[in-house]
Amino acid sequence: MQIKLNSFFELLRWDKPTGRLILLIPAGWSLYLTPGSNPNIEILSKIIIGGLLVSGLGCVANDIWDKKIDQKVIRTQNRPLAANKLGLKTAYLILLFLILCSFFLTLSLPEKGRILSIALAFLALPIILIYPSSKRWFKYPQLILSICWGFAVLIPWAANQGNINSLVLLCCWFATIFWTFGFDTVYALADKKYDLEIGLNSSAINLKNNTKITIQICYFLTSAFLAICGFLTQVNFIFWPILLMTAFLMQKDILKVFPENKQSIKNIGNHFRNQSIYGGVILLGIIIAS
Repeated sequence: MQIKLNSFFELLRWDKPTGRLILLIPAGWSLYLTPGSNPNIEILSKIIIGGLLVSGLGCVANDIWDKKIDQKVIRTQNRPLAANKLGLKTAYLILLFLILCSFFLTLSLPEKGRILSIALAFLALPIILIYPSSKRWFKYPQLILSICWGFAVLIPWAANQGNINSLVLLCCWFATIFWTFGFDTVYALADKKYDLEIGLNSSAINLKNNTKITIQICYFLTSAFLAICGFLTQVNFIFWPILLMTAFLMQKDILKVFPENKQSIKNIGNHFRNQSIYGGVILLGIIIAS
């Protein structure tokens, strides 16, 4: 029973908080940038639970798609499905359970944003389920992941405001898109060797010599769009040194994974964890400065 429970948490990646935080952080940006009062405890807790459910859902879908591939990659060989700790039938049942839980949670959102949130959730679901296959047929699967991450901004705003007609939301969405593409391209560097051998795609492969500059531009645009959000919402002065500091650290972190060598590969995990810290610090700045 203990082994099964551990495998369940490993399948959902709930034993690795960084990946959950890095999805919830843009949702926090969105919630605390909405006009008017800050989100109440009820909607905040539902968005957090929803983020955990959807991130778990995405991980299960990913491992179902990639079971055979994961068995060929050292980093992923011990994942529950790849190591046969759990069967595919169990994984499909868990996937269905998470989809149903997410749907019923969406039904419980405030009435003014419920219908729009449900519509966005139905739009997001096929993209989330299809994304893991995209590395087989699309040169830049990180772009599809970025679109998935974008719903983490749209749905909280819709739930809180009842609409998605806002320049602030658009800028927050762009910030999330570029941030996700940047950090997931760095993450893809760790599997670049294996992806080339297996014949899979990633932005880390197809950007070639432009990988570093593309990530730098992505992080710059992330900071720029968040700055526009801050300007439009008239946050107080505390926000600006926080944003400038994190923008500098994000750029500095890129230098640790280039040029690509054994040491830089070791730094990729740190880079991914650091992004959750930087994003969280920016969220804290938004909360304090609102």
